[in-house]
Amino acid sequence: MSFRFQPFSRKQKQLLTWWMPQSPHKDRDAIIADGSIRAGKTLAMSLSFVFFAMENFDGQNFALAGKTIGALRRNVITPLKKMLQSRGYQVTEHLTRNSFTVRFHGRENEFYLFSGRDERSQDLIQGFTLAGVFFDEVALMPESFVEQATGRCSVDGSKYWFNCNPAGPFHWFKLKWIDRAREMNALHLHFTMDDNLSLPERIKARYRSLYSGVFFQRYILGLWVMAEGVIYDMWDDAANTFEDSDVPPGLKNSAVRYISVDYGTQNATVFGDWYDDGDTLWCMKEYYYSGRTEGVQKEDRAYVDDMDAFIADGPRPRYVIVDPSAASFKVSLRLRGYRTKDADNDVLEGIRATSTMVSKRKLKVHRRNCPNLIMERAGYVWDDKAANRGEEKPLKQADHAMDMMRYTVKTIVAPRRLNR
Repeated sequence: MSFRFQPFSRKQKQLLTWWMPQSPHKDRDAIIADGSIRAGKTLAMSLSFVFFAMENFDGQNFALAGKTIGALRRNVITPLKKMLQSRGYQVTEHLTRNSFTVRFHGRENEFYLFSGRDERSQDLIQGFTLAGVFFDEVALMPESFVEQATGRCSVDGSKYWFNCNPAGPFHWFKLKWIDRAREMNALHLHFTMDDNLSLPERIKARYRSLYSGVFFQRYILGLWVMAEGVIYDMWDDAANTFEDSDVPPGLKNSAVRYISVDYGTQNATVFGDWYDDGDTLWCMKEYYYSGRTEGVQKEDRAYVDDMDAFIADGPRPRYVIVDPSAASFKVSLRLRGYRTKDADNDVLEGIRATSTMVSKRKLKVHRRNCPNLIMERAGYVWDDKAANRGEEKPLKQADHAMDMMRYTVKTIVAPRRLNR
């Protein structure tokens, strides 16, 4: 089988060839590629996975899994399909059944797509018999799903393929697969951006500038390190806060206004008044009401009355971004004429995106009008006990304004301006 590629790095070539008869690693059951972002892991691994399938099997089923099928299609399948077709492979997608068929030199195999989002995902793959499975961003998947998927690989000669960016040192995948790679008969390759020869130095520098603290160590250095201490330790009061005199002229007329809400019953309800100028997020003011502290819980209608007063000093917001669980409050807002949008509540990815905005000084908070947000930021810390259990999450205390801020960044900014 001959391949004509653009130059690959040494580690990418190992990914491409580890299963071949002449490889010293041909008897391994699995391969693990971990390390930094933009290191070329996914491209080389996905190609190698299909080449392995088409060279060794005919009429078999294979699986590719991502955190979501949408992310899998966008990050893996779309570029993979183009590269396969350029090399003479016939690829036919079946969108309704989330699969694609590959034909090459008289052989044909089926590749099914799966979401490894949560514990329920394991039910989706039950009943399949597979000759191989590819996990994209396996560190974002629950162990139960990965165990179920690997357990479906009962065809003789089947292999497992894992790639991921690092998480914490007690993450289940690190403990079970990376730390025990020899015992699991797996080849482990660690990647950095320097292993991607197609990435220009200026692009590497740009990605290095996006991260700080634990996210720099993980996404740039590719280290499995603990998230500990203050979460937004890159915050600078001088650079991330502002006074009225610092606001660009005409901002309220030219920027897009959003209101974000963390809704509570006994816990605090917080509104944030955000203006997005396409480069920087400006939080002009906050609303903060705690039924527990005040001794009286407000009804939804009263909160909507407060919202009317809150937005009176500017243009109507494009969206009110609301905690997805606040169903009744969203109904009340819509009845009053507000357009609502469910907040993207991916906590870790939201913290990562917010950290990037903070470190690049693209998120600014009014020094006098947002006292609770500024106060909570200083006490917003990682939960050490959860980390020791292999989980990663903030300590649940005085975090309502932090959730509100994260909703804004993850829902509005991250999809448009922040990419890994």
